[in-house]
Amino acid sequence: MSESEVTRDGIRGARPGRHALVGKGMWNGERPGRKARKGGKGRKGDQPMVPRAEFTSYYGRPVLNPPTWHPRDIAGYFFLGGLAGAGSVLAAGAELTGRPVMARALKVSSLAALTGSAAALINDLGRPGRFANMLRVFKPTSPMSVGSWVLAAYGPMAGAAVASDLAGRLPRTGRAATVAAALLGPAVASYTAVLAADTAVPAWHDGYRELPFVFVGSAAAAAGGMALLASPVAENAPARGVALLGTAVETAAAKAMERRLGVVAETYREGRAGRLMRTAEALSAAGALGGALLGRRSRTAAAVSGAALLAASACTRFGVFYAGMRSAEDPKYTVLPQRERLDARREGSRDG
Repeated sequence: MSESEVTRDGIRGARPGRHALVGKGMWNGERPGRKARKGGKGRKGDQPMVPRAEFTSYYGRPVLNPPTWHPRDIAGYFFLGGLAGAGSVLAAGAELTGRPVMARALKVSSLAALTGSAAALINDLGRPGRFANMLRVFKPTSPMSVGSWVLAAYGPMAGAAVASDLAGRLPRTGRAATVAAALLGPAVASYTAVLAADTAVPAWHDGYRELPFVFVGSAAAAAGGMALLASPVAENAPARGVALLGTAVETAAAKAMERRLGVVAETYREGRAGRLMRTAEALSAAGALGGALLGRRSRTAAAVSGAALLAASACTRFGVFYAGMRSAEDPKYTVLPQRERLDARREGSRDG
């Protein structure tokens, strides 16, 4: 029992120095009565009693449910769709400027890429009927619905353009189909970025401003690479320009996205995604510069540069995919940005 007792006049018999210090003692080594320094820090070498917060969740489960998408199917769907859409745009330009070999090669590659893209999507969905079900209703607010209808309209146009070119029949119809596919091409190349950004996955959702430019630039570089790979030197001048432009847009947009994303940008710099993004950057630069400097003289150099650009575009799409998966699995990429936005709103309300 304590020798002190509480009376109406206060505490009787308490020994000196035994009073509880309300609000004190929050730092190791802090002596009673010593004030903490400004900012809540104690003396040099003091450590906080409360451990640093760990970003975990109940039973160690992620805050978000990561998408159940398969990397080969969805990242391949991203890459092949971009190649198809951008290839149709470049094919129309080649046809209108009198480059028949390039035009035919890009028409065929675009139709093949579209077929592969649709097959990857259907394989991920599980059965073809699920894609058909998405065409039952048109919802302008749904990227998936809009994208499904764009693909449904683009496919027949790309097919008609190839059939007319290979058969040598109905040239006017074939040219009209080529132009129609080119008009739909940018939407085919970019809507997958909007689709990804419409999810709750931090690395995709928070990059909604720049991700479409990353995808469009990557698609343009891939189309330029395909043209360099399949066209004669005499016709590949537009391909070299498109490859340079696409590489510049993709690189600038990716760098801007990383600067703006803050802590979430780690998912694009580290791990498997980081390795893929760095590989894509190196291959894009090598392919674009090689095509521009050597592709005008050497058919072999043009083909090698084109293959490098295609590989770079594929690495970009897989890198973006894996960055998204990692950001969904780690709680801190959900919690920290939310806290930062909340703090910014509070600061704004105080200033207002």
